Amino acid sequence: MADRSQELLSKHVERILDALPEGVFISDASGISLRVNRMYEQLTGLTQAQLQGKNVRCLVEEGVFDHILNPEIVRTGRPTTHVQQLKDGKKLVLTGFPVFDSRGELCLVVTFARDITLLAQLQDQVTGQCKLIDQINDQLAYISNEGNKVREPVYVSPSMREVVSLLRRFAATDATVLILGETGAGKDVFARFTHGLSERRDKVLLKVDCGGISETLTESELFGYMPGAFTGASNKGKAGYFEIADGSTIFLDEVGELPLSMQTRLLRVLQDGEIMRVGASSPRKVDVRIIAATNRNLAESVEAGTFRRDLYYRLNVATVRIPPLRERREDVRMLAEHFLEHYMAKYHKVMAFMDVTLDMMAAYAWPGNVRELQNLVHSLVITLTGPLISPRDLPTQISGVSNDASRYSEDVLSARRPLREIMAEMERDFLLKAIEVHGSVQRVAELFQVNRSTIFRKLQGTRFSQ
Repeated sequence: MADRSQELLSKHVERILDALPEGVFISDASGISLRVNRMYEQLTGLTQAQLQGKNVRCLVEEGVFDHILNPEIVRTGRPTTHVQQLKDGKKLVLTGFPVFDSRGELCLVVTFARDITLLAQLQDQVTGQCKLIDQINDQLAYISNEGNKVREPVYVSPSMREVVSLLRRFAATDATVLILGETGAGKDVFARFTHGLSERRDKVLLKVDCGGISETLTESELFGYMPGAFTGASNKGKAGYFEIADGSTIFLDEVGELPLSMQTRLLRVLQDGEIMRVGASSPRKVDVRIIAATNRNLAESVEAGTFRRDLYYRLNVATVRIPPLRERREDVRMLAEHFLEHYMAKYHKVMAFMDVTLDMMAAYAWPGNVRELQNLVHSLVITLTGPLISPRDLPTQISGVSNDASRYSEDVLSARRPLREIMAEMERDFLLKAIEVHGSVQRVAELFQVNRSTIFRKLQGTRFSQ
């Protein structure tokens, strides 16, 4: 009976191997491939004919496998387990066992293979979800501490009062908002202000710099992509900005920089509330409110053919223009003092502007707008040591006063400039020193019996032409 059973098993051993639910790879002690079962062929795409007689080390050198168990099991005589990745990205968990002959010598290595690709993908997804949860927790912490605080823009001018009034009305709706304004005018401040007053204020505003994304990556960054959609794409795919901002607001800064191909995709979002990931076959619905901003004249861009006319009409629903700082000089003083308070708190300093300094700053054109003003105040706070910020601390293009006092004697002796120009500049320096000593323009005007407006005119005086 025992002999018959042994004969029966030997006769049907290949069918038994093919019936196993796991892949089986059998090699001898030298690493020569002897037999694989049907499940192994299905898992790897490699056939018995392709593998039989080949050394497993050669298969690694050819790039067929990235890892093999045979040499380690032959060396140690013990079972071992390892993860193997195939060319197509599939992952197998390999568990190898030594087989010993009647003399106790290792003669075969039997390796079982199971497909864990799905398990690995699920693990990656869990890891990704954990990271996402951490990000959401950070966002919730931000919302609880900062998000519900609607920061009123800093202004006193009537033109800005009208802008803020319009944005309050726009915020109560879900309409697309288009904010126009020169570079540095503070468009992002007003976008956040609008979002902070909207029904979506409990979710974080997602800002996208349309001019800062590489044109080759714009589509995948904005709309996401499916797994393996292009060379170098993640095998897990990626959500785009519009999916991330689902249920909230997305701020498209410098929307005028979008390439025409992306303008078409953006139009679909505005019209149908749908996005299409790169490599996808069906669209996804998104609920996103769009606030767009640009320093370009979009109407001119439409006529020039660089901006889609239909997209312009879709964006131009609730439009507001932020006036440049030179058109609202009355806001300069308040903005300067606002930035000064911010940076004093940050750097633990106590400083103040002299009135004449603020007057000079208000008279300046500020080509860089609010951003230029903010950067100037930041620079003054970190570089100055005295408590008062005087006109001589300002850049020459703002104050009209040079800080090079040694130039007077050189200029007078060499006659490089007219005397009246030298006297005017010396007069300005005298007045500046007097203001620093006595603390205000009004006090200097009283002491030297001159009108306050005259002092300011002399301080702001331009150079005489020769």
